[in-house]
Amino acid sequence: MKNRAVFLDRDGVINRAIVRDGKPYPPASLDELEILHGVPEALYKLKSANYKLIVITNQPDVARGTMKRETVELIHKHMLKTLPIDNIRSCFHDSQDNCDCRKPKAGAILSAAIEFEIDLTNSFMIGDRWRDIEAGQSAGCHTFFIDYGYLETQPSSPNHIVKSLNEATDIILNFQRS
Repeated sequence: MKNRAVFLDRDGVINRAIVRDGKPYPPASLDELEILHGVPEALYKLKSANYKLIVITNQPDVARGTMKRETVELIHKHMLKTLPIDNIRSCFHDSQDNCDCRKPKAGAILSAAIEFEIDLTNSFMIGDRWRDIEAGQSAGCHTFFIDYGYLETQPSSPNHIVKSLNEATDIILNFQRS
């Protein structure tokens, strides 16, 4: 039997995004990393329900030269040590690199699905930007959009619009029971 997964964007879903000019940005260091309220509990609930938890994150500041890859990897090492996350897939490319691993393309989700033997039709993508939702839809997942009201393109037709990972978790766990 194939596994089910919850794919999660990082900044704005697991940790607080740094919002400047209405747009979200990643923390610049481990010291700036702030796990959002209720996230550990939500992740433990999903883990207890036998979901694989996989973070899918674009980190283009590495390609742009405004953040070191080592800093991103240090943040990820901390997350893997302190949260029940199975895997983190990072795209370090910028949009013009046209890679398959950068959301809104679904390459990172699809490669994780192969590695972890995931049934994408019974899996979920949770994100706070249109790229997350489009990647999840392209992969065949149910999608949750956490709406923070960023001043940017909004996703078209997510399955659910929620205010937090906790709210998405409750819906997923109720969906599983029905």
